[in-house]
Amino acid sequence: MTEKTPLLIDTDPGVDDALALLMAFNDTAHAVVGLTIAAGNVGLDHTVRNALKLCEVAGRSDVPVYAGCPGPLLHPSPDAADVHGQDGFGDVGYAPAAHGVQAEHAALAILRLSHKYAGQLLLVTLGPLTNVAVALKLDPTLPQRVKRLVVMGGAVSAHGNLTPAAEFNVAFDPEAAHLVFEAFPQFDVADWEATMAHGLPHADVEQWLTAPSPRAAFYDQISRQTRLWSADRRGDRWHSADALAMAYALHPDGATRLESRPFAVELAGTLTRGATITDWNRQTGRPDNARLLLGYDQARFEALVQAALAAC
Repeated sequence: MTEKTPLLIDTDPGVDDALALLMAFNDTAHAVVGLTIAAGNVGLDHTVRNALKLCEVAGRSDVPVYAGCPGPLLHPSPDAADVHGQDGFGDVGYAPAAHGVQAEHAALAILRLSHKYAGQLLLVTLGPLTNVAVALKLDPTLPQRVKRLVVMGGAVSAHGNLTPAAEFNVAFDPEAAHLVFEAFPQFDVADWEATMAHGLPHADVEQWLTAPSPRAAFYDQISRQTRLWSADRRGDRWHSADALAMAYALHPDGATRLESRPFAVELAGTLTRGATITDWNRQTGRPDNARLLLGYDQARFEALVQAALAAC
């Protein structure tokens, strides 16, 4: 029997994070060894409660949840409550999970688990990179123990969603993203522009959510607000950035187009703070540190989402 790949997910749940977590729980080749939680889509109290509840709904209360940083490293940043709901899960008033959070801080958990699974660990980040940045400051050798880092963040040609140039996760805490991108010699990126190229048809999603599954029923409730928001503004397809990133993390062979380039974060620009800068022409002489996902098998992506929602 092939040993499962240990998977650590740093996340800020969030409706799209929730879908990505369901995909991870449903994958038989990976073992989720922990969820480290940051503020981002909404405040930390909400993102922690949402993570615990999703584990309970998925029958995975065994997965430890670690609370991390309550805000960016340096500068306050707006959240995404207008999209995800004030509680991040559509304000449906769900009953809190019966189990609680671990005492260990998320940054310390990242370091401990990187030692426990040294050379094997798949680290997937679905939110702002604050927890990973703090872990790096505590122990700069962290990248040596992570087999693969997959980041949902950035906009490879500066078509942002939080600002005209910047994507939410990176723009929420640009300093943290800068620290991570400088520390890891190689990492994978599933950005906002890839997300926009891989929308999920609303009609299909609505059909998947009718499945007789606790996961589908819960996800139908918490995602309704953001799906209506998306339909009003973006047409007949709904976009789940974290789900695409998780598909690429779990099944990298589904990628149809990848490009490696130097990748950095703008920290000071008046109009571009938080933007990710891709050195497409390799003009800076810096090494290719990022492998950028530009295309993914759409049918495979949709099948992974459908399977995760209907899992019992």
